[in-house]
Amino acid sequence: MNKTVLQIIRFVVLVLLQVLVINHIRLGGYVHPYIYLVFVMLLPFSTPKWQLLVLGFALGLTVDLFTGTPGLHAGATTLMAFSRPSIIKLISGNQKFENITEPNIGQLGGLWFFRYTLFLVLIHHFALFFLESFSFRLFGQVLLRILLSVPVSIFLIMMIMFIFKSEKKRE
Repeated sequence: MNKTVLQIIRFVVLVLLQVLVINHIRLGGYVHPYIYLVFVMLLPFSTPKWQLLVLGFALGLTVDLFTGTPGLHAGATTLMAFSRPSIIKLISGNQKFENITEPNIGQLGGLWFFRYTLFLVLIHHFALFFLESFSFRLFGQVLLRILLSVPVSIFLIMMIMFIFKSEKKRE
């Protein structure tokens, strides 16, 4: 299948899954998992930075249109996309990805992908929840929402990745 078609399908499926299923699961007032982030996380390593920003913005804006949150997801997802190359460098050090086109558990291992997911989800959730409150007055509540939502988001993302992981293991 063409890689562009695969990315479009991934975009549509993740957004629909987020807005039609995940957003309607009530886990209390403080837990808000977000799985649509997988789209930006799985973009190829060779994706130009400008394209990362545009795709991150488009993804966030699409979720904003469905959820009625003007610009919140767009801002948080764009920041996450902006941070992605630096996070990859931070986690990988001087490790090279010659035969690997996109970050995934099957080729990079669970620990690498867990750290990658942790950093990106933390960046996204910090930006999203602080933009939503738009005040440091509610710092404790926002921090509690972040601390409760990040593990649930990471759990769901890792489950998705383990379910759909490729069988090729990096040597």
